Amino acid sequence: MKTKILVANRGEIALRIIRAVQELGHSAVAIFETPDNNAMHVRVADEAICLGDGPRSDYLNIDKVIKAAKKSGATAIHPGYGFLAENYHFAFACEEAGITFIGPPSGVIKRLGDKVVARKIMSDAGIPMVPGTENLLAGDEGEAQAIAFGNEYGYPIMLKATGGGGGRGIREIGNEGQLREEISIARAEALSAFNDDNIYIEKVVINAKHVEVQIIADKDGNVVHLGTRDCSIQRRKQKLVEIAPSMIKAQGVLDKICETAVTVAKASEYRNAGTVEFLVDKDLNFFFMEVNTRVQVEHTVTEMITGIDIVRTQIKLALGRNLSFTQEDVKLRGHAIEMRINAEDPQNNFMPEGGKTVSFYRSPGGYGVRLDGFVYQGYTIPQVYDSLLVKLTVQGYSWNETVDRLRRCLKNFVIAGPKTTIPFYLRLIDEPDFQSGEFDTSFMETHSHLMEYTEDKSEVSKLARLIAEIHYRQMNLYAV
Repeated sequence: MKTKILVANRGEIALRIIRAVQELGHSAVAIFETPDNNAMHVRVADEAICLGDGPRSDYLNIDKVIKAAKKSGATAIHPGYGFLAENYHFAFACEEAGITFIGPPSGVIKRLGDKVVARKIMSDAGIPMVPGTENLLAGDEGEAQAIAFGNEYGYPIMLKATGGGGGRGIREIGNEGQLREEISIARAEALSAFNDDNIYIEKVVINAKHVEVQIIADKDGNVVHLGTRDCSIQRRKQKLVEIAPSMIKAQGVLDKICETAVTVAKASEYRNAGTVEFLVDKDLNFFFMEVNTRVQVEHTVTEMITGIDIVRTQIKLALGRNLSFTQEDVKLRGHAIEMRINAEDPQNNFMPEGGKTVSFYRSPGGYGVRLDGFVYQGYTIPQVYDSLLVKLTVQGYSWNETVDRLRRCLKNFVIAGPKTTIPFYLRLIDEPDFQSGEFDTSFMETHSHLMEYTEDKSEVSKLARLIAEIHYRQMNLYAV
Protein backbone atom coordinates (compact mmCIF):
# COMPACT_ATOMS: atom_id res chain seq x y z
CA MET A 1 0.00 0.00 0.00
CA LYS A 2 1.09 3.56 -0.64
CA THR A 3 2.59 5.10 2.47
CA LYS A 4 3.41 8.70 3.33
CA ILE A 5 6.94 8.93 4.78
CA LEU A 6 8.39 12.00 6.48
CA VAL A 7 12.13 12.58 6.04
CA ALA A 8 13.48 14.09 9.26
CA ASN A 9 16.66 15.57 7.80
CA ARG A 10 18.08 18.02 5.28
CA GLY A 11 20.76 18.26 2.58
CA GLU A 12 21.97 15.44 0.40
CA ILE A 13 20.78 12.63 2.67
CA ALA A 14 17.23 14.02 2.72
CA LEU A 15 17.30 14.13 -1.07
CA ARG A 16 18.69 10.59 -1.21
CA ILE A 17 15.90 9.26 1.02
CA ILE A 18 13.16 11.16 -0.81
CA ARG A 19 14.20 9.58 -4.11
CA ALA A 20 14.09 6.09 -2.59
CA VAL A 21 10.66 6.77 -1.06
CA GLN A 22 9.30 7.94 -4.41
CA GLU A 23 10.85 5.01 -6.30
CA LEU A 24 8.91 2.65 -4.03
CA GLY A 25 5.68 4.44 -4.94
CA HIS A 26 5.29 6.22 -1.61
CA SER A 27 4.89 9.95 -0.90
CA ALA A 28 7.76 11.91 0.67
CA VAL A 29 7.24 14.73 3.15
CA ALA A 30 10.14 17.13 3.70
CA ILE A 31 10.67 19.29 6.76
CA PHE A 32 12.78 22.43 6.82
CA GLU A 33 13.89 25.43 8.82
CA THR A 34 13.80 28.95 7.40
CA PRO A 35 17.48 28.96 6.25
CA ASP A 36 16.63 25.91 4.11
CA ASN A 37 13.57 27.34 2.37
CA ASN A 38 15.35 27.21 -1.00
CA ALA A 39 16.96 23.81 -0.40
CA MET A 40 16.70 21.10 -3.02
CA HIS A 41 15.06 18.54 -0.73
CA VAL A 42 12.17 20.95 -0.18
CA ARG A 43 11.66 21.27 -3.94
CA VAL A 44 11.82 17.55 -4.72
CA ALA A 45 9.54 16.23 -1.95
CA ASP A 46 5.84 15.72 -2.59
CA GLU A 47 5.09 18.20 0.19
CA ALA A 48 7.08 20.19 2.73
CA ILE A 49 6.46 21.58 6.20
CA CYS A 50 8.37 24.45 7.78
CA LEU A 51 9.26 23.66 11.39
CA GLY A 52 10.41 27.16 12.33
CA ASP A 53 13.31 29.57 12.04
CA GLY A 54 15.90 27.29 13.64
CA PRO A 55 18.72 27.12 12.97
CA ARG A 56 19.22 23.45 13.88
CA SER A 57 17.00 23.67 16.95
CA ASP A 58 13.83 22.77 15.06
CA TYR A 59 15.44 19.83 13.23
CA LEU A 60 16.32 18.59 16.73
CA ASN A 61 12.88 19.22 18.24
CA ILE A 62 11.24 15.82 18.66
CA ASP A 63 7.78 17.23 19.41
CA LYS A 64 7.81 19.44 16.32
CA VAL A 65 8.90 16.60 14.04
CA ILE A 66 6.24 14.25 15.41
CA LYS A 67 3.58 16.98 15.04
CA ALA A 68 4.68 17.58 11.44
CA ALA A 69 4.32 13.88 10.69
CA LYS A 70 0.82 13.80 12.17
CA LYS A 71 -0.18 17.00 10.39
CA SER A 72 0.91 15.59 7.03
CA GLY A 73 -0.60 12.17 7.66
CA ALA A 74 2.79 10.46 7.47
CA THR A 75 2.83 7.01 9.03
CA ALA A 76 6.60 6.50 8.92
CA ILE A 77 9.71 8.62 9.52
CA HIS A 78 13.21 8.15 8.13
CA PRO A 79 15.79 10.03 10.25
CA GLY A 80 18.76 9.91 7.84
CA TYR A 81 22.00 10.55 9.70
CA GLY A 82 22.92 13.24 12.21
CA PHE A 83 20.27 15.32 14.01
CA LEU A 84 17.85 12.83 15.64
CA ALA A 85 18.99 9.69 13.80
CA GLU A 86 20.60 8.01 16.82
CA ASN A 87 18.41 9.59 19.49
CA TYR A 88 16.54 6.77 21.19
CA HIS A 89 14.07 9.28 22.66
CA PHE A 90 13.04 10.15 19.09
CA ALA A 91 12.63 6.52 18.05
CA PHE A 92 10.60 5.89 21.21
CA ALA A 93 8.43 8.95 20.52
CA CYS A 94 7.68 7.57 17.06
CA GLU A 95 6.75 4.20 18.56
CA GLU A 96 4.50 5.86 21.15
CA ALA A 97 2.78 7.90 18.42
CA GLY A 98 2.14 4.84 16.27
CA ILE A 99 4.60 6.04 13.62
CA THR A 100 7.02 3.58 12.03
CA PHE A 101 10.63 4.54 12.73
CA ILE A 102 12.82 3.52 9.79
CA GLY A 103 15.75 2.18 11.77
CA PRO A 104 16.35 -0.12 14.73
CA PRO A 105 14.00 -0.19 17.75
CA SER A 106 14.51 2.48 20.41
CA GLY A 107 15.79 -0.07 22.92
CA VAL A 108 18.56 -1.16 20.55
CA ILE A 109 19.55 2.45 19.87
CA LYS A 110 19.67 3.13 23.61
CA ARG A 111 21.85 0.12 24.42
CA LEU A 112 24.29 0.67 21.57
CA GLY A 113 24.30 4.45 21.94
CA ASP A 114 25.71 4.06 25.43
CA LYS A 115 29.24 3.12 24.49
CA VAL A 116 29.96 1.54 27.89
CA VAL A 117 26.84 -0.63 27.72
CA ALA A 118 27.75 -1.56 24.14
CA ARG A 119 31.22 -2.64 25.27
CA LYS A 120 29.62 -4.87 27.93
CA ILE A 121 27.35 -6.52 25.34
CA MET A 122 30.32 -7.20 23.08
CA SER A 123 32.48 -8.46 25.91
CA ASP A 124 29.79 -10.95 26.90
CA ALA A 125 29.61 -12.10 23.26
CA GLY A 126 33.39 -12.63 23.11
CA ILE A 127 34.01 -9.79 20.64
CA PRO A 128 37.63 -8.50 20.68
CA MET A 129 37.78 -4.94 22.00
CA VAL A 130 40.29 -2.16 22.60
CA PRO A 131 41.19 -2.02 26.32
CA GLY A 132 38.91 0.47 28.04
CA THR A 133 37.02 1.42 31.18
CA GLU A 134 33.45 1.73 32.32
CA ASN A 135 32.11 5.23 32.98
CA LEU A 136 34.57 7.14 35.10
CA LEU A 137 33.43 8.12 38.54
CA ALA A 138 32.90 11.80 39.28
CA GLY A 139 35.56 14.14 40.64
CA ASP A 140 38.86 12.97 42.10
CA GLU A 141 37.84 9.30 42.04
CA GLY A 142 37.33 9.41 38.28
CA GLU A 143 40.65 11.16 37.80
CA ALA A 144 42.35 8.45 39.86
CA GLN A 145 40.70 5.77 37.72
CA ALA A 146 41.92 7.47 34.55
CA ILE A 147 45.49 7.84 35.84
CA ALA A 148 45.56 4.18 36.89
CA PHE A 149 44.43 3.14 33.39
CA GLY A 150 47.12 5.30 31.77
CA ASN A 151 49.78 3.80 34.02
CA GLU A 152 48.68 0.24 33.21
CA TYR A 153 48.20 0.51 29.45
CA GLY A 154 50.42 3.46 28.58
CA TYR A 155 49.74 6.55 26.50
CA PRO A 156 48.23 7.75 24.22
CA ILE A 157 44.71 7.10 25.47
CA MET A 158 41.36 8.62 24.51
CA LEU A 159 38.77 10.30 26.66
CA LYS A 160 35.44 9.53 24.99
CA ALA A 161 31.92 10.77 25.63
CA THR A 162 29.68 7.85 26.54
CA GLY A 163 26.86 9.31 24.48
CA GLY A 164 29.11 10.43 21.62
CA GLY A 165 29.24 9.41 17.99
CA GLY A 166 30.22 10.52 14.50
CA GLY A 167 33.78 11.31 15.62
CA ARG A 168 32.60 13.82 18.23
CA GLY A 169 33.33 13.81 21.94
CA ILE A 170 36.84 12.41 21.63
CA ARG A 171 40.06 13.78 23.13
CA GLU A 172 43.41 12.10 22.59
CA ILE A 173 45.65 12.32 25.65
CA GLY A 174 49.41 11.94 25.46
CA ASN A 175 50.52 11.99 29.09
CA GLU A 176 49.33 12.19 32.70
CA GLY A 177 49.68 15.96 32.91
CA GLN A 178 47.43 16.46 29.91
CA LEU A 179 44.97 13.95 31.35
CA ARG A 180 44.66 15.93 34.59
CA GLU A 181 44.09 19.14 32.63
CA GLU A 182 41.52 17.85 30.18
CA ILE A 183 39.33 15.37 32.03
CA SER A 184 37.00 18.09 33.34
CA ILE A 185 36.96 19.79 29.93
CA ALA A 186 35.96 16.48 28.31
CA ARG A 187 33.07 16.13 30.77
CA ALA A 188 31.84 19.65 30.03
CA GLU A 189 32.02 19.04 26.28
CA ALA A 190 30.13 15.76 26.61
CA LEU A 191 27.38 17.45 28.63
CA SER A 192 27.10 20.29 26.11
CA ALA A 193 27.06 18.06 23.02
CA PHE A 194 25.13 15.02 24.25
CA ASN A 195 23.36 16.16 27.44
CA ASP A 196 25.36 13.50 29.29
CA ASP A 197 28.65 14.22 31.07
CA ASN A 198 29.67 10.57 31.38
CA ILE A 199 33.04 9.77 29.85
CA TYR A 200 35.19 6.66 29.63
CA ILE A 201 38.67 5.75 28.41
CA GLU A 202 39.99 3.63 25.56
CA LYS A 203 43.58 2.84 24.65
CA VAL A 204 44.65 4.39 21.36
CA VAL A 205 45.51 1.83 18.70
CA ILE A 206 48.51 3.51 17.05
CA ASN A 207 48.59 3.70 13.24
CA ALA A 208 45.36 1.75 12.97
CA LYS A 209 43.15 1.20 9.98
CA HIS A 210 39.52 2.22 10.47
CA VAL A 211 37.46 -0.58 8.94
CA GLU A 212 33.69 -0.85 9.12
CA VAL A 213 31.11 -3.38 8.01
CA GLN A 214 27.65 -2.62 6.66
CA ILE A 215 25.08 -4.98 8.18
CA ILE A 216 21.36 -5.37 7.52
CA ALA A 217 18.92 -7.36 9.66
CA ASP A 218 15.22 -8.09 9.28
CA LYS A 219 12.46 -8.54 11.86
CA ASP A 220 13.07 -12.30 12.07
CA GLY A 221 16.71 -11.83 13.00
CA ASN A 222 18.21 -12.71 9.61
CA VAL A 223 21.49 -10.79 9.27
CA VAL A 224 23.72 -10.24 6.25
CA HIS A 225 26.81 -8.11 5.79
CA LEU A 226 27.64 -6.10 2.66
CA GLY A 227 31.41 -6.23 2.98
CA THR A 228 33.90 -3.76 4.37
CA ARG A 229 34.72 -0.08 4.01
CA ASP A 230 37.93 1.75 4.87
CA CYS A 231 37.50 5.17 6.47
CA SER A 232 41.05 5.71 7.72
CA ILE A 233 41.74 9.07 6.05
CA GLN A 234 40.29 11.56 8.53
CA ARG A 235 40.79 15.03 9.94
CA ARG A 236 39.89 15.72 13.55
CA LYS A 237 38.28 12.25 13.78
CA GLN A 238 35.94 13.16 10.89
CA LYS A 239 36.10 11.05 7.75
CA LEU A 240 37.26 12.63 4.49
CA VAL A 241 37.62 9.65 2.14
CA GLU A 242 35.69 6.36 2.18
CA ILE A 243 36.64 3.26 0.23
CA ALA A 244 35.01 -0.12 -0.39
CA PRO A 245 36.16 -2.75 0.11
CA SER A 246 39.00 -2.33 2.61
CA MET A 247 42.47 -2.31 1.05
CA ILE A 248 43.77 -4.88 3.57
CA LYS A 249 45.18 -7.64 1.39
CA ALA A 250 44.67 -10.47 3.90
CA GLN A 251 41.23 -11.64 2.77
CA GLY A 252 41.00 -14.06 5.67
CA VAL A 253 41.21 -11.14 8.11
CA LEU A 254 38.46 -9.25 6.28
CA ASP A 255 36.26 -12.35 6.26
CA LYS A 256 36.73 -12.71 10.02
CA ILE A 257 35.88 -9.03 10.57
CA CYS A 258 32.66 -9.45 8.57
CA GLU A 259 31.73 -12.59 10.49
CA THR A 260 32.34 -10.72 13.74
CA ALA A 261 30.09 -7.87 12.59
CA VAL A 262 27.26 -10.34 12.04
CA THR A 263 27.88 -11.74 15.54
CA VAL A 264 27.70 -8.18 16.92
CA ALA A 265 24.35 -7.62 15.18
CA LYS A 266 22.90 -10.83 16.55
CA ALA A 267 24.25 -10.23 20.07
CA SER A 268 22.58 -6.80 20.15
CA GLU A 269 19.32 -8.05 18.54
CA TYR A 270 19.84 -5.53 15.77
CA ARG A 271 17.18 -4.69 13.17
CA ASN A 272 17.34 -2.66 9.93
CA ALA A 273 20.61 -1.20 8.55
CA GLY A 274 23.62 -0.33 10.66
CA THR A 275 27.39 -0.22 10.68
CA VAL A 276 29.83 -2.05 12.93
CA GLU A 277 33.16 -0.23 13.24
CA PHE A 278 36.57 -1.74 13.99
CA LEU A 279 40.18 -0.70 14.39
CA VAL A 280 42.84 -2.90 12.83
CA ASP A 281 46.43 -2.64 14.08
CA LYS A 282 49.65 -3.11 12.11
CA ASP A 283 49.70 -6.82 13.03
CA LEU A 284 46.14 -7.21 11.63
CA ASN A 285 44.55 -7.69 15.03
CA PHE A 286 41.10 -6.10 14.99
CA PHE A 287 39.05 -4.54 17.78
CA PHE A 288 35.40 -3.55 18.07
CA MET A 289 34.78 0.21 18.32
CA GLU A 290 31.04 0.88 18.11
CA VAL A 291 27.82 0.31 16.21
CA ASN A 292 26.29 3.20 14.27
CA THR A 293 22.54 2.69 14.40
CA ARG A 294 21.71 4.54 11.19
CA VAL A 295 22.58 4.81 7.53
CA GLN A 296 26.14 6.11 7.10
CA VAL A 297 27.33 9.02 4.98
CA GLU A 298 29.54 6.53 3.14
CA HIS A 299 26.82 3.99 2.32
CA THR A 300 27.26 4.93 -1.35
CA VAL A 301 30.52 3.03 -1.80
CA THR A 302 28.89 -0.16 -0.54
CA GLU A 303 25.95 0.33 -2.86
CA MET A 304 28.31 0.82 -5.81
CA ILE A 305 30.19 -2.46 -5.29
CA THR A 306 27.20 -4.61 -4.28
CA GLY A 307 24.37 -3.16 -6.38
CA ILE A 308 22.15 -3.22 -3.27
CA ASP A 309 20.11 -0.09 -2.49
CA ILE A 310 20.57 0.25 1.28
CA VAL A 311 18.02 3.04 1.81
CA ARG A 312 15.36 1.27 -0.25
CA THR A 313 16.04 -1.89 1.79
CA GLN A 314 15.73 0.09 5.03
CA ILE A 315 12.29 1.30 4.08
CA LYS A 316 11.03 -2.11 3.00
CA LEU A 317 12.28 -3.76 6.19
CA ALA A 318 10.68 -1.08 8.38
CA LEU A 319 7.36 -1.57 6.61
CA GLY A 320 7.34 -5.26 7.51
CA ARG A 321 9.21 -7.02 4.71
CA ASN A 322 12.03 -9.51 5.27
CA LEU A 323 15.36 -9.52 3.49
CA SER A 324 14.99 -10.44 -0.17
CA PHE A 325 18.59 -11.65 -0.46
CA THR A 326 20.93 -13.95 1.44
CA GLN A 327 24.62 -13.70 2.26
CA GLU A 328 25.38 -15.88 -0.76
CA ASP A 329 23.63 -13.36 -3.01
CA VAL A 330 25.98 -10.53 -1.97
CA LYS A 331 28.80 -10.20 -4.50
CA LEU A 332 31.48 -7.48 -4.36
CA ARG A 333 32.49 -5.96 -7.69
CA GLY A 334 35.64 -3.88 -8.05
CA HIS A 335 36.41 -0.84 -5.92
CA ALA A 336 34.58 2.36 -5.02
CA ILE A 337 35.81 5.64 -3.51
CA GLU A 338 33.71 8.43 -2.02
CA MET A 339 35.02 11.93 -1.40
CA ARG A 340 33.05 14.55 0.51
CA ILE A 341 33.09 17.80 -1.42
CA ASN A 342 32.80 20.32 1.41
CA ALA A 343 32.56 24.12 1.32
CA GLU A 344 35.77 24.43 3.35
CA ASP A 345 39.24 25.89 3.02
CA PRO A 346 41.64 23.01 3.72
CA GLN A 347 44.62 25.39 3.84
CA ASN A 348 42.90 27.34 6.63
CA ASN A 349 42.33 24.40 8.97
CA PHE A 350 39.29 23.32 6.92
CA MET A 351 37.34 26.42 7.93
CA PRO A 352 33.74 26.39 6.57
CA GLU A 353 32.81 28.72 3.72
CA GLY A 354 29.16 29.28 4.65
CA GLY A 355 27.48 32.43 3.39
CA LYS A 356 29.05 32.17 -0.08
CA THR A 357 26.95 31.74 -3.22
CA VAL A 358 27.69 29.09 -5.84
CA SER A 359 28.01 31.26 -8.92
CA PHE A 360 29.06 28.50 -11.31
CA TYR A 361 28.49 24.76 -10.99
CA ARG A 362 29.72 22.09 -13.38
CA SER A 363 29.66 18.48 -12.26
CA PRO A 364 31.38 15.43 -13.76
CA GLY A 365 29.63 12.34 -15.09
CA GLY A 366 30.19 9.21 -17.10
CA TYR A 367 30.50 5.50 -16.45
CA GLY A 368 30.91 4.51 -12.81
CA VAL A 369 30.23 8.01 -11.46
CA ARG A 370 27.65 8.91 -8.81
CA LEU A 371 26.82 12.30 -7.30
CA ASP A 372 24.81 12.75 -4.11
CA GLY A 373 24.33 16.45 -3.54
CA PHE A 374 21.89 19.28 -3.22
CA VAL A 375 23.91 22.27 -4.41
CA TYR A 376 23.04 24.15 -7.61
CA GLN A 377 24.14 27.28 -9.43
CA GLY A 378 22.86 30.29 -7.51
CA TYR A 379 22.57 28.41 -4.21
CA THR A 380 23.72 30.35 -1.14
CA ILE A 381 25.35 28.06 1.40
CA PRO A 382 23.78 28.48 4.85
CA GLN A 383 26.30 29.34 7.56
CA VAL A 384 24.44 27.40 10.21
CA TYR A 385 24.66 23.83 8.89
CA ASP A 386 27.19 21.21 7.89
CA SER A 387 29.58 22.23 5.10
CA LEU A 388 28.96 19.17 2.90
CA LEU A 389 27.84 20.13 -0.62
CA VAL A 390 28.01 16.93 -2.63
CA LYS A 391 29.44 13.44 -2.33
CA LEU A 392 31.39 12.19 -5.33
CA THR A 393 31.52 8.40 -5.59
CA VAL A 394 33.29 6.53 -8.36
CA GLN A 395 33.53 2.81 -9.06
CA GLY A 396 35.98 0.85 -11.17
CA TYR A 397 37.02 -2.70 -11.94
CA SER A 398 40.48 -2.26 -10.40
CA TRP A 399 41.91 0.10 -7.80
CA ASN A 400 44.02 1.92 -10.39
CA GLU A 401 41.04 2.35 -12.71
CA THR A 402 38.99 3.75 -9.84
CA VAL A 403 41.69 6.26 -8.88
CA ASP A 404 42.06 7.34 -12.53
CA ARG A 405 38.30 7.87 -12.78
CA LEU A 406 38.29 9.85 -9.55
CA ARG A 407 41.10 12.11 -10.79
CA ARG A 408 39.26 12.83 -14.03
CA CYS A 409 36.06 13.65 -12.15
CA LEU A 410 37.79 15.98 -9.70
CA LYS A 411 39.44 17.85 -12.57
CA ASN A 412 36.06 18.18 -14.33
CA PHE A 413 34.34 19.46 -11.18
CA VAL A 414 33.91 23.24 -10.89
CA ILE A 415 32.19 24.82 -7.90
CA ALA A 416 32.88 28.55 -7.96
CA GLY A 417 32.12 30.90 -5.11
CA PRO A 418 33.18 29.03 -1.99
CA LYS A 419 36.51 27.35 -1.55
CA THR A 420 36.10 23.58 -1.52
CA THR A 421 38.05 20.43 -0.71
CA ILE A 422 38.45 19.58 -4.42
CA PRO A 423 42.03 20.91 -4.92
CA PHE A 424 43.12 19.16 -1.73
CA TYR A 425 41.70 15.88 -3.00
CA LEU A 426 43.50 16.29 -6.32
CA ARG A 427 46.74 16.61 -4.38
CA LEU A 428 45.86 13.65 -2.17
CA ILE A 429 45.12 11.13 -4.92
CA ASP A 430 48.51 11.73 -6.52
CA GLU A 431 50.24 10.83 -3.25
CA PRO A 432 52.09 7.49 -3.73
CA ASP A 433 50.87 6.12 -0.38
CA PHE A 434 47.28 6.72 -1.43
CA GLN A 435 47.80 5.19 -4.85
CA SER A 436 49.30 2.08 -3.26
CA GLY A 437 46.42 1.79 -0.80
CA GLU A 438 48.76 2.25 2.17
CA PHE A 439 47.00 4.54 4.63
CA ASP A 440 45.83 4.52 8.22
CA THR A 441 44.34 6.95 10.73
CA SER A 442 47.66 8.81 11.02
CA PHE A 443 47.65 9.64 7.30
CA MET A 444 46.84 13.35 7.62
CA GLU A 445 49.41 13.87 10.38
CA THR A 446 52.16 12.13 8.41
CA HIS A 447 51.29 13.80 5.09
CA SER A 448 51.05 17.47 6.02
CA HIS A 449 52.66 18.37 2.67
CA LEU A 450 49.32 17.61 1.02
CA MET A 451 48.23 21.10 2.06
CA GLU A 452 50.83 22.55 -0.29
CA TYR A 453 48.71 22.94 -3.38
CA THR A 454 47.66 25.80 -5.65
CA GLU A 455 44.12 26.73 -6.57
CA ASP A 456 42.77 26.02 -10.05
CA LYS A 457 43.87 28.85 -12.39
CA SER A 458 41.90 27.81 -15.49
CA GLU A 459 40.03 30.50 -17.40
CA VAL A 460 36.61 28.99 -16.54
CA SER A 461 37.51 28.89 -12.87
CA LYS A 462 38.86 32.46 -12.82
CA LEU A 463 35.76 33.82 -14.58
CA ALA A 464 33.45 31.94 -12.23
CA ARG A 465 35.31 33.20 -9.17
CA LEU A 466 35.06 36.77 -10.48
CA ILE A 467 31.30 36.40 -10.87
CA ALA A 468 31.11 34.96 -7.36
CA GLU A 469 33.08 37.86 -5.90
CA ILE A 470 30.85 40.43 -7.61
CA HIS A 471 27.74 38.67 -6.34
CA TYR A 472 29.16 38.40 -2.81
CA ARG A 473 29.98 42.12 -2.69
CA GLN A 474 26.56 43.07 -4.00
CA MET A 475 24.90 40.95 -1.32
CA ASN A 476 26.98 42.64 1.36
CA LEU A 477 26.14 46.07 -0.04
CA TYR A 478 22.41 45.32 0.04
CA ALA A 479 22.73 43.90 3.57
CA VAL A 480 24.22 47.22 4.78
